[in-house]
Amino acid sequence: MARGQQKIQAQQKNQLKNKKKKGGSDQKASALKALVYTCTVCKTQMPDTKTYKQHFESKHPKLPLPEELKNVASV
Repeated sequence: MARGQQKIQAQQKNQLKNKKKKGGSDQKASALKALVYTCTVCKTQMPDTKTYKQHFESKHPKLPLPEELKNVASV
């Protein structure tokens, strides 16, 4: 029985070791880091101000433009 427990512990230890060694980036985590701006109305996240302005103009046309978007050039 002790050997079975030791085997499980060794597998877990190797998994942690391989995770640390791999050091790769997680795609979801890096994608979330890229989403910097959040819509003040619907809380949708966007990567840049141009996309944010396009989103705001198309999804919330009746609301006034937020201050941070007033000086962004239109596409």
